Amino acid sequence: MKVLMFGWEFPPHITGGLGTASYGLTKGLVKHDVEVLFVVPKAYGDEDQRAVRIVNASDIPVNYKSKEIQEFWNKLTYLEIGSNIMPYIDPEEFEKLHEDEGKTLKEKEHLILGEKYNFTGKYGKNLMEEVARYALVGASIAQKYDFDIIHAHDWLTYSAGIAAQQVSGKPLVVHMHATEYDRSGEGRVNSEVFNLEQSGMQQADLVISVSNLTRNTVIKKYGIPAEKVVTVHNAIEPVEKEDLKVKKVVKEKVVTFLGRLTFQKGPEYFVEAAKKILEKDNNVRFVMAGNGDMMNQLIRRVAELKIADKFHFTGFLKGEDVDRMFMLSDVFVMPSVSEPFGLVPLEAMRSDVPVVISKQSGVAEVLQYALKVDFWDVDGLSDAIYGLLHYKSLTKLFIKEGKIEVDNLKWEYAAKKIKELYAKNLEK
Repeated sequence: MKVLMFGWEFPPHITGGLGTASYGLTKGLVKHDVEVLFVVPKAYGDEDQRAVRIVNASDIPVNYKSKEIQEFWNKLTYLEIGSNIMPYIDPEEFEKLHEDEGKTLKEKEHLILGEKYNFTGKYGKNLMEEVARYALVGASIAQKYDFDIIHAHDWLTYSAGIAAQQVSGKPLVVHMHATEYDRSGEGRVNSEVFNLEQSGMQQADLVISVSNLTRNTVIKKYGIPAEKVVTVHNAIEPVEKEDLKVKKVVKEKVVTFLGRLTFQKGPEYFVEAAKKILEKDNNVRFVMAGNGDMMNQLIRRVAELKIADKFHFTGFLKGEDVDRMFMLSDVFVMPSVSEPFGLVPLEAMRSDVPVVISKQSGVAEVLQYALKVDFWDVDGLSDAIYGLLHYKSLTKLFIKEGKIEVDNLKWEYAAKKIKELYAKNLEK
């Protein structure tokens, strides 16, 4: 079985969970004899291609005189995008791109800049232009390569998946890693992005959600038929720890938040819980690792609470720096307001760090040995953290059993379910 898979990033060039999940899934699929052709906007040449064949969209010429591509291009719309809708990344200031409907290919031909387009593969101000061009590449790739089924990850690649579907007639699977409701919250949903997500799921033959939480949102908020949406929980790859050495230079215990500093991740609740814990025990330090649009607000709040001497902002961490941070941590906290899944708690547990997570997260569906609280319950959150810091028997239990639990959440198992779903759709 051959899969044409569209993503927006691939390790080691990632900005969050989307690239990590895509990589894990491809490694799992290869163990089940599934060949994956993975397309990214920009390849750097150092990607791990043992499990996949990477296709660099920047190398693909677009035959924009093709009838199929002309028809698809005429349907594309540039959307007005705000920074709040960006998935898995640190929010950046976006230049607004105004809606441009009803233009013919000839009128837009000046945007093509020749047959190839050099994608940045970033989330910068020309994002939506790149998304539109990526769709054209999707159509071109579908004309060029042989495959059985199409798999598109998240809204950035849905247009490319639809283009490939229309050109090839092959089944389309879309993977919903996060919805606009997760990123923006009720009442702040970007209608254009909502429509893009909805149309992608409507056009797809199958929608894979990363949790039942996400599945319910897809069904209730987007009106997608329940029988079309299947949950396959994310997983995590076991890793062989390199000889990383970290010297702890503080005597206090360390509690860590690692994620984007945005509304979705609930960082403000972490700050408020820190204040309550420090009122009981001053022998604790709190680390907030990440960047985001709430950074300045959080720094001000830490100052107002007079806990700055016990609170550290590290900025965005990745790779070995994440592993080092876990090695220094006594407790990891994820107080997300709305988390479709949440891979970071699994990474922490894999590193023998007990975790506190919000009930409003997909990962709460698969974990037993994690303390779970409502994101808004600051008292409950502080009590859970305090318990893991002070009750050794509880901590040892959660470290031991949590490690076993995480070791059984492998991408190999998730990939088997997805291959079975591929097969069912190919039989239709």
